[in-house]
Amino acid sequence: MAKTVSVWVALAVIACYLTAISAEETVESKEFVLTLDHSNFTDTVSKHDFIVVEFYAPWCGHCKSLAPEYEKAASILSKHDPPITLAKVDANEEANKGLANEYEVRGFPTLKILRNGGKNVQEYKGPREADGIVEYLKKQSGPASTEIKSAEDASNFIGDKKIVIVGVFPKFSGEEFESYMALAEKLRSDYEFGHTLDAKHLPRGESSVTGPVVRLFKPFDELFVDFKDFNVEALEKFVEESSIPLVTLFNSDPSNHPFVIKFYNSPQDKVMLFANLSGEGVESLQSKYREVAEQYKGQGSSFLLGDLEASQAAFQYFGVKESQVPVIIILSNDGKKFLKANVEADQIAPWLKDYKDGKVAPYVKSEPIPVENNQPVKVVVADTLEDMVFKSGKNVLLEFYAPWCGHCKNLAQILDEVAVHYEKDADVLIAKLDATENDIEHPSFDVKGYPTVYFRSAAGNITAYDGGRSKEDIIDFIEKNRDKTVPQESVKDEL
Repeated sequence: MAKTVSVWVALAVIACYLTAISAEETVESKEFVLTLDHSNFTDTVSKHDFIVVEFYAPWCGHCKSLAPEYEKAASILSKHDPPITLAKVDANEEANKGLANEYEVRGFPTLKILRNGGKNVQEYKGPREADGIVEYLKKQSGPASTEIKSAEDASNFIGDKKIVIVGVFPKFSGEEFESYMALAEKLRSDYEFGHTLDAKHLPRGESSVTGPVVRLFKPFDELFVDFKDFNVEALEKFVEESSIPLVTLFNSDPSNHPFVIKFYNSPQDKVMLFANLSGEGVESLQSKYREVAEQYKGQGSSFLLGDLEASQAAFQYFGVKESQVPVIIILSNDGKKFLKANVEADQIAPWLKDYKDGKVAPYVKSEPIPVENNQPVKVVVADTLEDMVFKSGKNVLLEFYAPWCGHCKNLAQILDEVAVHYEKDADVLIAKLDATENDIEHPSFDVKGYPTVYFRSAAGNITAYDGGRSKEDIIDFIEKNRDKTVPQESVKDEL
């Protein structure tokens, strides 16, 4: 009898153990990220005051890296009070491309914060690892502005390496306070906002002011600045302009990176001086550059000083050689480039004046035309773009790439296979252009990242390719969009 009992106890223990394993597997297998598509997107979003949506593509390496972090964050945030919902949409799926266009998805992954049932849409600008996602979204789901009740609150909130905006008010009501809170709600994904009844709590600035006044704290230039116009548009302009340094420093310090991003996102002309900031004699160069930045402040130009060591990616992007340093590059708001190589301190101001006066010619570069061009994927350079793409009479798939781009390297083998497939088809040309070594002046091509792929049919229709990255996907796209080519003899006869 004892033996029988022992067997049953053992079986019971095993059963409990197996049940526990089963329960663990169930928990682990549960997906906390909602899967949305065109059929359930609107209905799901409308039921949430706050939801985060990732637009992804199955072939995207960055999306694959984000997936486990995003799922882990979703699991943690499901227990938040109230729960915060994370969702995803396969934007590469043909039926979902309308959603991707509606939400202005330009690359993968793109994350959007949707509030009030989808009525308010903001970019997600937080970290891409689980703990960072959790902390960022907890802040984003809370109040747009934090009340500061003491000097300790202010010290913990403001810090010395970020931009913080604080409104000082005699009372938390009235037209000015409402305008300030509207601004905080609108810009909350970009900045941290606080409000207080007593300026004495704040670490810098006039402490006797009773407001209403907006004080912007920053880790550069004059460290803080006050503003008293409570028109929302005026407030937004003040915040955006005050949050860019007179001269943005681009070096290896990660605390500077948010300001570098803001610089490159600015709609103004971008003036960039790249130099060896640890080299001899650089102090006079920096000093003169800052003087010029002061001179042109408020005149439609933003200024950046880039350290040679930290700016290699920028050098590759602009096609600049180290032998040209110190070098000034201007990227105008209409996309033209201007360059002054081996610039000396006393040449900065005169050259910028000539640029402002329209006396400097744009810098247009092209790689040499290849002597041999017999690989399956043909090489296009700036000087052959017109003839090979626009005058060839062929259906042309053209990739704009960067040699250092990992996605481009992954796509290269696929394009080779596509080119081999069409090797005996005289109507189709598969080509590539190194966008870091060639300037693209044609308005039909909008190249903002790598790789960017366009298709020009024989009849002249130009389409940006945003489909899958497999050989079959690309061939299917070409077959659906190609035209019969016009024999060149016929073209000449008509001319």
